[in-house]
Amino acid sequence: MKTGALITIASCAAAVSAHGMIREPPARATGPAMVKACGRQAVASVNADDTIPLEDVVAPLPSCKLNLCRGATWQDNKSLLQLLSAGDIVNFQVDLAIPHEGPCNVSIVDTKTNSVIGQPLISFDSYADEKLARLPANNTNFDVVMPQLRQNQCKQPGRCVLQWFWVGTAARQTYESCVDFVMTA
Repeated sequence: MKTGALITIASCAAAVSAHGMIREPPARATGPAMVKACGRQAVASVNADDTIPLEDVVAPLPSCKLNLCRGATWQDNKSLLQLLSAGDIVNFQVDLAIPHEGPCNVSIVDTKTNSVIGQPLISFDSYADEKLARLPANNTNFDVVMPQLRQNQCKQPGRCVLQWFWVGTAARQTYESCVDFVMTA
């Protein structure tokens, strides 16, 4: 039992420090709650390749919410909570190890309803185009500005995320990472 917990903790550290995902701000990683919701095999596949598209996650349980933060849970990531206010500029640094051209956006998502709040904070019609000799700098380092939300919206920890969502069109692969936050003002 203790060995399994140590392996899970080590896997979490590997997922956070590996490539092909949001580097900054800190994104949700795998952990024990994700294992419970998604199953060991699904989490093992994410830990083995943190760039894994949603479509390739192995044998997720029916309770796994792959289409919300790739199944990663708030319970496993409470220490990564970001405190934000309207007008704050949030810098995203993304490591794109294997580009696949397609649309991408960062949006605020209500985790209870898995629905987008407002308009995307940034969007790219063409993102991570593997045909380019060099990716545009704004594909891997960009800013979003936090909007003014309705009163009491995104005030409860775990209720809202900044979701980086990217679809490799020709590859037919979907990628996502989430950053937990609360609005403080």
